Amino acid sequence: MTLKIKSFLRRFRREEDGQMVVEFALAVPLMFTLFMTSVELGIYSVRQGFLDRGLDMAVRNVRLNTGSNYSHSDIKNMVCEYSGFLEDCDSLLKLEMKPVSARSFAGFPNSPDCIDTSLEVTPSTTFVHGAEHQLMMLRACYSFDPVFPLAGMGRSFTKDGAGRVKMVSMSGFVQEPS
Repeated sequence: MTLKIKSFLRRFRREEDGQMVVEFALAVPLMFTLFMTSVELGIYSVRQGFLDRGLDMAVRNVRLNTGSNYSHSDIKNMVCEYSGFLEDCDSLLKLEMKPVSARSFAGFPNSPDCIDTSLEVTPSTTFVHGAEHQLMMLRACYSFDPVFPLAGMGRSFTKDGAGRVKMVSMSGFVQEPS
């Protein structure tokens, strides 16, 4: 019995068939990681583009419709309507708007306030209507689930308690006189 095992092991050691398995086993995970990272980056870029477009279109609408006093929910609905691709935008988008001084500019002081679905719901944060000829900054924060949360770029994102990633877009405008 031991002679058969020894001869089998000698024959196994001498044969060179199947040597490509090692290279294949090392290369395939790398290729799949690169593929998943490229897909994640592509979808992230599309989402960011749609969020930027939605915010810019909503700000343009607010800027051109002078005399209208838009509420937080009106602007949020406009951003979601114009962005299109963002899934569950109504519940995962948070807006902040505040007046800023053009002479001593200071943007938003804190990190963006996004929705963390694992925590209690917080009321909308800073949303101040501006006066005539006042420079206003609007920041939109959208949180989403990565496509591949455990591999590639999806694993390296900073996530909240629910595993969501935040994406931020900002825009500025001047309140026109009515």
